[in-house]
Amino acid sequence: MSFNPLEYLFGDKASDQVVPPRGGAAWLTGFASAAMAFIAVFALTLSLAVERLADYWALDLARSATVRIVAQEADLAAQTEATLQVLRTTPGVKSAEIIDKAAQLELLEPWLGSSLPADTLPVPQLIDVRLGEPGPDVQSLQLRLSAEAPGAVYNDHSYWRAPVLEASNRLRLMVMISLVLTAVVTVIIVVLSAHNALASNQGIIRTLRLLGAGDSYIARAFVRRITLRATMGAVLGMVLAMIVVLTFPSQPEDGGLLAGLSLSGADFIYPLLVPLLVAISAFAASRLAARYHLHSVT
Repeated sequence: MSFNPLEYLFGDKASDQVVPPRGGAAWLTGFASAAMAFIAVFALTLSLAVERLADYWALDLARSATVRIVAQEADLAAQTEATLQVLRTTPGVKSAEIIDKAAQLELLEPWLGSSLPADTLPVPQLIDVRLGEPGPDVQSLQLRLSAEAPGAVYNDHSYWRAPVLEASNRLRLMVMISLVLTAVVTVIIVVLSAHNALASNQGIIRTLRLLGAGDSYIARAFVRRITLRATMGAVLGMVLAMIVVLTFPSQPEDGGLLAGLSLSGADFIYPLLVPLLVAISAFAASRLAARYHLHSVT
């Protein structure tokens, strides 16, 4: 006869009456499941937010480039014009605009202070380049720039994209590790709760055995109680986490740090899976604990 978890949990509701409905183990299971589900949902939301933010930054960097022109003052204007001409006639380049010196000094202000010697500071000429899809042939572009504007250096921002993607991957890995640790802690607490519930109800277990009840019937009663308590706690924790996430202060979708800290569309599937995973873990852990305890106690 095959084992059916649904029938095991819901097939004989009368078996639930043999377990006292209250106790420290029951409250511990519910509270722990709620706390773990809350942490899991928030970690999932943070993972999605980081992934969106990293994708936004990486895509923005991939669609832009910078040309730096370092030349003598007498040649700077001519090389700038030649560079603009090369960029604007290169397939894959949408636009190329000069970044004026005032804007460059604003970018340097957080590091060098507000009282910058604008007239004497050796700031190179920068050109902001916006790329199309597909982008330009970088090797060919660099050859043209070397020939027509020797002081121009093309930077496609690949140096900045790599750390962003690496940080995103590492943070995603940390979130996965935290979810695994959360699941492990939940299982441990459920096992301890099951052992505590069985140990504190030895009198009931002996009475049921005297009445002819088998260990499978007794185990079903405790597993049902613990699993449902853990599932209800997980649902409560998920709901609380969803409320916190949905009421989080919004931020425009401009690549800001909090722009992706929200759920939309298919994202809502992930939090709904948390109570299901908690229920499966609690069922498996409590069933193994109950079978082991009943087998070891005569």
